[in-house]
Amino acid sequence: MATIMRHTAKNGEVTFHVKIRMRGFQAQSATFKRLTDAKRWAQDTESAMRDGRYFKYAEAKNHLLSEAIDKYVAEILPSKPNNSINTKRNLLWWKEQIGYHTLADTTPALIARHRDLLLNTPTYRNKKRSPSTVIRYLSSLSHTFTVAANEWGWMDDNPMRKVTKPKSPQGRVRFLDDDERKRLLDACRKSKSKHLYTVVVLAISTGMRQGEIMNLHWSQVDLQRGQITLHKTKNGERRSVALTGHALEQMRMWSKVRRIDTDLVFPGVSTKPVDTRKPWLTAIHHAQIVNFKFHDLRHCTASYLAMNGATLAEIADILGHKTLSMVKRYTHIGESHSAKVVASMNDKIFAGV
Repeated sequence: MATIMRHTAKNGEVTFHVKIRMRGFQAQSATFKRLTDAKRWAQDTESAMRDGRYFKYAEAKNHLLSEAIDKYVAEILPSKPNNSINTKRNLLWWKEQIGYHTLADTTPALIARHRDLLLNTPTYRNKKRSPSTVIRYLSSLSHTFTVAANEWGWMDDNPMRKVTKPKSPQGRVRFLDDDERKRLLDACRKSKSKHLYTVVVLAISTGMRQGEIMNLHWSQVDLQRGQITLHKTKNGERRSVALTGHALEQMRMWSKVRRIDTDLVFPGVSTKPVDTRKPWLTAIHHAQIVNFKFHDLRHCTASYLAMNGATLAEIADILGHKTLSMVKRYTHIGESHSAKVVASMNDKIFAGV
């Protein structure tokens, strides 16, 4: 049972000393400035003892959040190379802000306060963080808690389960209409960069990410079967990409002038991938296309697939998404295109009726 004793210091400061004695456990004690905190600690500790959770709770009191972050960065992050730089940056922010708290004291309320701080405090560039960015900060910390609980036994549960994530806005969908696509491809053909046209055709045809294209090796390309195998992808899973039509023809032509000193499909001056940023921006300018980024070429692929009757599951598989949530934004495109086809059909068959 818990006993709480009030103590008044010479300077008049009042504290509350709690002592818990329970059979099968060592006596536990703690001191608080507020009686409500003392009672809450006593209730939580006794409950943890009765439920068999106390040993993990005790571990959580013995480890700082900064320790968990350092251990995660040193032992777990190296096995997750994709986006590890950003994850480390996010974790170091949490370490700086609340790393001095024990894991037991890193409560959902504490995390929620700093979630709001992230949302409302400008970055060093004086820009407001988007909800998507804040979600990534929360996810980085959440996985640290999960590992600390499940693998290290440092805590009983992940406090992030009780923290509400900001609502992320619906993803951007910007794709090229037929005229824009023609202008862009013409500009890429005329580019001083000999790589650009093939790169853009490959991006539109396959939906591959820019990094996947620029780091592509000939050993991954099977021109006979019309297939590209991606070993390292954003979600960590191997993915096969169909290579057909004009993209396949273009890659076959490109293979005839490949360099023999590197296996890279698009090598630069050295053995690193070529940098196409400036040629891309020049082509976009000459094609008079506004509000369009290279990554939007993936939206083009998805949108064209939707217009041609592909299901959300098929689009997700082609783009390499694990869930359908990322491709639901294309639903209305397929539906609206289908409606236009049906309307056109009705106009023709009922003309003059």
